[in-house]
Amino acid sequence: MLARVRRHVWSAVTSAAARQRARISRQLITRNRRMAFGLALLVIGIGIGAVKTSETWISPGVMILPILAGGLLLWPRALRILFGVIAVMLGYDWLNGRKGSLGIAATIVLTALFADVLARTRAKLGMQGLRGDQMLIELRDRLRAQSRMPDLPDGWDAISVLRPGGGSSFGGDFLVSACDGKVLELALVDVAGKGVDAGTRALLLSGAFGGLLGSVPHAEYLAACNAYLQRGGPPEGFVTAVYLTLDVATGDYLISSAGHPPAAHFEAGSGRWRLTTARGIVLGVTSDLRSRPESGILRPGDALMLYTDGLVEVPGRDIDAGIDRLLGEADRLVTSGFAEGADRLVRTMQRGGPASDDCALALVWRS
Repeated sequence: MLARVRRHVWSAVTSAAARQRARISRQLITRNRRMAFGLALLVIGIGIGAVKTSETWISPGVMILPILAGGLLLWPRALRILFGVIAVMLGYDWLNGRKGSLGIAATIVLTALFADVLARTRAKLGMQGLRGDQMLIELRDRLRAQSRMPDLPDGWDAISVLRPGGGSSFGGDFLVSACDGKVLELALVDVAGKGVDAGTRALLLSGAFGGLLGSVPHAEYLAACNAYLQRGGPPEGFVTAVYLTLDVATGDYLISSAGHPPAAHFEAGSGRWRLTTARGIVLGVTSDLRSRPESGILRPGDALMLYTDGLVEVPGRDIDAGIDRLLGEADRLVTSGFAEGADRLVRTMQRGGPASDDCALALVWRS
């Protein structure tokens, strides 16, 4: 009889323990809950340790560390529960004579406010930890990869230099290009705005504009880009672009512009740069896009230079003065080499203008 009672009691205890484990497992099924539980245990350990040990070993101010970790790793609701645990442990420390300084308390409160803002911002993205930052890094790397010039046949070379304004990794200037071995297509685009403000829109448009390369004839490319912008609803700002198609077998090229600074053609025969006459209306403003393309030919030693207005604009001065300065500095490319001198040319032009503006340069030349 006694053995039966013991078995019954043991069975009841194990069943209750199993139910409790299942309940705890359900509560900790998500990574967010497990992380919150771990940080809460850490806070409790810090609070008890601050009372039981010397202040030189553990101070209540150490709770700043789990607060920062919570701001990065927890959703806002779980973070605020963690704040409640921290408040309880701070009260426990205070009741046990570990009041700490007013500066530590103020630092903990300010850190908690900062962590709450950080958690709410990440909640809007739907991402925890550093995954949102990693996504932006991947998008930046994709934009940079898309802006690299394609491999060209023997006798042709190209280089591009993109410099976002203000030291940012993102900018409103981007380049898309493609070459099938016969024809090089290249579009240099300038989105209204500077730095990060224009960078997100540039990331969106680069995919669309790059996808149109090779899909429509030259005469329809800028119109198709404009139609895409028009379908996006009310314009968020104008976009300028210059579009080049180059036959790498003959050197014949066709260039169109949509409100962009004029491209420059270096003629080896005369040893001088001249501005092309391609003109047009900026993209995204009107459905009636008008442009006047220009055709020409690149002979051996010739080059084409495409650039954005950030390279030539200086506040308070006419843009023509900036273009004249660019062509004067570009004369040095002929002696130093286009590949070696392109980056130096951009740095030289930036010294004369605002470093906060995005700028880009693309060079194609025939050897």
